[in-house]
Amino acid sequence: MSSSLTEEILSQLPGDVLRGLRRTDEILTSIRENTAPITTVVKENQQDLGNVDWDAIVCGGTLGILIGCALAVRGLRVALIERGILKGREQEWNISRQELEVFLQLNLLTAEELEQAIATQYNPARVSFHDGGEVWVENVLNIGVDPVYLLATLKTKFLATGGQLLENTPFNEAVVHPDGVIVNKQFKARLLIDAMGHLSPITRQARQGKKPDALCLVVGSCAQGFPENQSGDLLLSFTSLQNQCQYFWEAFPAKDGRTTYLFTYMDAHPQRLSLEELFEEYLRLLPEYQGVELPALKFQRALFGFFPTYRENPLKTAWNRILPVGDSSGSQSPLSFGGFGAMVRHLKRLTFGVEEALQTNQLSAQALSLLQPYQPNLSVTWLFQKAMSVGVNQNISPEQINRLLSAVFQEMQQLGNPVLKPFLQDVVQFSALTQTLIKTGLSHPGLVAKIIPQVGLANLLDWMVHYGNLGVYTALFNLSPMLETWIKNQPNSQQYYWHRLVDGWKYGSGADYCDES
Repeated sequence: MSSSLTEEILSQLPGDVLRGLRRTDEILTSIRENTAPITTVVKENQQDLGNVDWDAIVCGGTLGILIGCALAVRGLRVALIERGILKGREQEWNISRQELEVFLQLNLLTAEELEQAIATQYNPARVSFHDGGEVWVENVLNIGVDPVYLLATLKTKFLATGGQLLENTPFNEAVVHPDGVIVNKQFKARLLIDAMGHLSPITRQARQGKKPDALCLVVGSCAQGFPENQSGDLLLSFTSLQNQCQYFWEAFPAKDGRTTYLFTYMDAHPQRLSLEELFEEYLRLLPEYQGVELPALKFQRALFGFFPTYRENPLKTAWNRILPVGDSSGSQSPLSFGGFGAMVRHLKRLTFGVEEALQTNQLSAQALSLLQPYQPNLSVTWLFQKAMSVGVNQNISPEQINRLLSAVFQEMQQLGNPVLKPFLQDVVQFSALTQTLIKTGLSHPGLVAKIIPQVGLANLLDWMVHYGNLGVYTALFNLSPMLETWIKNQPNSQQYYWHRLVDGWKYGSGADYCDES
């Protein structure tokens, strides 16, 4: 049997990349077939622990170092446990510059360190759909952050502020006591912060084997040999439906080549494409996408992963003293990859919230759930995700998704950057969404009518509830300044509750978004 393009290309790369891809596919299959074992890693014990060593122990270092360092800088006693050695990957993290301000605001980096963490910058970026027009934007996801430098710098800062780093220490179990939590039978803290990602064993136990409602699969590479191009693609498609999937592409200049991704949204049906099959599609279509033949490219790295998304988000856990953050909590929208961007977006809110929870001893499951509140602006994106994917046996026109997206983005472009840019950064706001819906509905009634059978009436009705809530949250956040003096006069435990409500309104309405242009 002749080897596939995927086997051919991946065998050229250092490390056993093909084996890694197949191992990830096995995990994906176990999730689709619901055969992944659920281990009981969290238990409860009614006896007091007595003294604890730390205020918080963070499990999962790669993104956990962000919150761990932020808390340590604020004077809290923090330990971080990491399965391997805490270090960043070679592949850059793409983000918008304004979002990086939080590193300065929380004293995690100096202005010089932040500049050094930026490996690449480019402009403009393009959005385009098959046979539709092109939309160009500036300053959206146009910064490539160097994870190796960023994590090394944060690690140094963390240790310098008294944080304790426990490397080569996989998380095995946590026992929750009335006055603390003990991890791996030896590390005692008042609070456990789970930053182990969407495959976290704590998250899996909390979800009790519930299958994801949808998946985003992504594959890609960083390679040299492309024609010189200093612009990027944020969302692009140039094919109609294939394999019951609409393929979307992204491209970014990187410090050692050009990064290109292919991603697609789907349900968790067992018959769906595997990552290896999607990688084969990626390599088949890459020459057409970038105008370059595969033999002309020198591949540096291969990238692949999948992101499960759940409607019941963010995750509410039943345990006291355990807080999932980042991808463990599922607090990203079903449209985004989560990861670094989602963590950075909520970093300030979580840092101040966790600090206040520890100060006022608000560590019950109920009190901590306020740190991962319902956000209608994430919930409304479920309908968009449905509109960008197609059921495993569903029959729609091969061009329907492209036509709809092309129409929507052209209307958004006419409405201008205040509507277009937040959406491209995964922030949905009531005013922008309402304007887009009205304009698209009036200009393209036929296209909009076709969505209803595609997404289903029940989903549409459910969406209307979240859309209404988005309006309510927007109004509540606009009223919240009037509450400030009143909140200040409340007892501390009550202040914690009100601050979380205001945070929920702010983030749930997309009011945390700030534009730099």
